[in-house]
Amino acid sequence: LKLPSDSFKYLGWCDIEDHDVRGNQLHCPRVREGPSEEELFFRGEEHTLKKRKQVTDTEKWQRKLQENWENCAELNLSFQDLGDRYQVENFKRILQTLIRVEKLWLVDNSLTDLSAIRLPRCRELNVNKNHFTSFKQLPKIPQIQHLSLAENNIMTLSGISDFRHTPLESLVLKRNPCEFQERYRQLVFSSLPNLKTLDGIPKLPEDCSPPDIRFFFKMCTIL
Repeated sequence: LKLPSDSFKYLGWCDIEDHDVRGNQLHCPRVREGPSEEELFFRGEEHTLKKRKQVTDTEKWQRKLQENWENCAELNLSFQDLGDRYQVENFKRILQTLIRVEKLWLVDNSLTDLSAIRLPRCRELNVNKNHFTSFKQLPKIPQIQHLSLAENNIMTLSGISDFRHTPLESLVLKRNPCEFQERYRQLVFSSLPNLKTLDGIPKLPEDCSPPDIRFFFKMCTIL
């Protein structure tokens, strides 16, 4: 039994008539595109195609104004289920427009590299449960204050010093391989002097020790 809304399930909100909802009014939108026409045919869902039409340049511009991602200040794009390359490309297209976003959640999207993305005003970024292997793969976030990278695959602390000149105050690296590196906390805090909290634990006196101070105390003087 086809429900009345069945033919709308792959449409973006911009394609639905008689509303004026803008992208910056949506805090948790689903931005992955629907299946291709070929995939819909094989699924036996070609009835949804009747809603699709050739889009003119004027309609493309109207859609851009409707999306209005440029004015988003807070956005949750987690759990997008980006199963196809064209969906990933559309996802990154939207990220590139977020020039004013301050709080952004991208949890569990199987992301591997966002180094081409710049988020100039982002103060809080959550990219937990993705596939990042290096700090170099993160977007450019010069104003970042709170960064959460739990449950990725970051092997070493190489590249962490790129955040030295940012106002980064709290960092979460739980359940990354780099967490098991010797003198992990001392190395992180020595690389990020502005950091106040690591993995939910405030900076402790022992975290202020230089990375090689233990070696210094192991030395002895022979008279």
